[in-house]
Amino acid sequence: MVKALTFKGDKKPKKRKRTGGASGKADDDDNRQLKTAKPSTEADADADADDDSWVSADVTADISGPIMFVLPTEPPTALACDAIGKVFTLPIENIVDNNPITAEPHDVRQVWVANRIVGTEHFRFKGHHGKYLSCDKIGLFSATSEAITPLESFSVIPTADTPGTFQIQTLRDTFLSVRASRSSKANASPEVRGDETEITFDTTLRIRMQARYKPKLKASKEEKAREKISRAELEAAVGRRLDEDEVKRLKRARREGDYHEAVLDLKVKGKHDKYG
Repeated sequence: MVKALTFKGDKKPKKRKRTGGASGKADDDDNRQLKTAKPSTEADADADADDDSWVSADVTADISGPIMFVLPTEPPTALACDAIGKVFTLPIENIVDNNPITAEPHDVRQVWVANRIVGTEHFRFKGHHGKYLSCDKIGLFSATSEAITPLESFSVIPTADTPGTFQIQTLRDTFLSVRASRSSKANASPEVRGDETEITFDTTLRIRMQARYKPKLKASKEEKAREKISRAELEAAVGRRLDEDEVKRLKRARREGDYHEAVLDLKVKGKHDKYG
């Protein structure tokens, strides 16, 4: 389930304390006991789930959950949509020295939820208002559809000569591109289109995403969580006191995936030492 989005500077909501009579006190006591007994790995998992930092997608397989399209404009803008489904470019405020790889959304209109369409290699992108990004046959973008058709299906193609950037391709083999506005208004925002037939600088964009959805980071955090286990937990698993070498051996086994076999070996060794 996708969690509510948070942005830099937002205050974390305080959790309300439960109050009540005897049953309420019993619940509070139970909760305190559970919290005290909670393994460190579960606490780490909760912390990872609350990780609201943003990172860059490196490959297509990374793309999942809340994302932000950073467009190749100067200064950088993001693909955005409003509540009635109009798609436009919006300047990025959360950015360091106009460097696209530092961009983060400051407005929910800049955020899309990416999901791979089941049974295909294509993606769908849902706006903050629950409607899907769509590109019609003449290259106009909108976000008014509640259903997925070929108009709401896109391919995300890594740029061959620029790692960390992508092309967004429609099912008509045209590309999302950004160009200077044709409006006569001063300082008019760049326009986004979906009718470009060639890969150019104007079609090459970056995708920023929430860190907790990036597969490599999730795997790294899971590995670190496996490493975090106390000596007391290891001794409880084996059923006896352990020396330093045995503790190191079990921690290494947790990293390498043969923890249960190592525990069994030490249990057998303990019995042999006792009766040998």
